[in-house]
Amino acid sequence: MTTSPVCLALLERHSRSFALAARLLPATERTEVAALYGWCRRADDAIDEPGAETPAAALARLEGELESVYRGDAQADPVLEAFRRVALTRGIPRQYPRALLHGLAMDVARVRYATLEMLLAYCYNVAGTVGLMLCYVLGVRDASALRRAAHLGIAMQLTNVSRDVLEDWQNGRSYLPESLLRHAPPLSRDTAPHRQPQAARAIGHAVARLLDVADGYYRSADEGLLALPWRAALAIRAARLFYAAIGDRIRNNGFTVLLGRTVVSRPRKLALLMRAFGAALGELGTRWFGRARRGARTPLEVVRFSDVVSL
Repeated sequence: MTTSPVCLALLERHSRSFALAARLLPATERTEVAALYGWCRRADDAIDEPGAETPAAALARLEGELESVYRGDAQADPVLEAFRRVALTRGIPRQYPRALLHGLAMDVARVRYATLEMLLAYCYNVAGTVGLMLCYVLGVRDASALRRAAHLGIAMQLTNVSRDVLEDWQNGRSYLPESLLRHAPPLSRDTAPHRQPQAARAIGHAVARLLDVADGYYRSADEGLLALPWRAALAIRAARLFYAAIGDRIRNNGFTVLLGRTVVSRPRKLALLMRAFGAALGELGTRWFGRARRGARTPLEVVRFSDVVSL
């Protein structure tokens, strides 16, 4: 399958971590992953940067486009057309991209998250579903691995929420559950965020809790890596290590997320890449023996939030 160069360009421009991990995939899977990423990026940008459209109008357009994609209509937009080919060829259930759009609708409504479970539902919609769609692209045969894939997406989104507290506040959003903020006063717009100690402490405690929850989901996701082909497992493990390293840096910095966005350096990513290679090589024997015992392909059923929220 071929995909538009636009999708590969979007991946390279907007997510250096995912782009680096995707280079470990075979060419076909890489182009299909880029097509899936391109559609997700396009949808997210339509809501965050709607231009002449209101966010609600952009969401309605995205929903109409998705229905057209699953009818099999050829798409003029190269990103949509690439996604259409992947979605239909790989048999990605439409419930997953629909759920992702539902998550974006939560952003349009500016919903505040009273509890951790409400935030986890959002994370499932906008990121857990991406992990589930990737299962179809990467050739997962074991239905039990779907839950692990959703857990990886949830963990990564919790990491995003923890990293982007300042940026989200500047954009008028807050994803930190109110139940974790210990009734602290909200950040004031009249004073620099890091100069509001009571709010900053509460945010630090909330971020620490979210990163602990993310670690549980990362560990659960690790148990599903053997269900992937070797090179796919290598790429996914690398992406997982890149993202978890963001949380590690936030911890090492004392959860001071109001000072700016935490990033992982390229040398650190290369070290993590070597770690991913080492782990993948160590699995070769397990994979060989597991292949000898592997049974028939298990039908992949649609996995919902209620199926994956618990660890």
